[in-house]
Amino acid sequence: MSLRNSTSDHRVIPLRPKQPVGGAIIDADGREIPITETMIQRACQELHKQLAAELKPA
Repeated sequence: MSLRNSTSDHRVIPLRPKQPVGGAIIDADGREIPITETMIQRACQELHKQLAAELKPA
């Protein structure tokens, strides 16, 4: 079965950028820092930049 043919009743609800998304990181001082949508978006942008640089023809 193709994903294209499947239907879904799920709706995507956008989060507020600074709202925690359910995970956390522990900093060097042992403090728990909630992971936010903004943090995830920033990490994805950095990964995209790195990948683009690696794939760029010399």
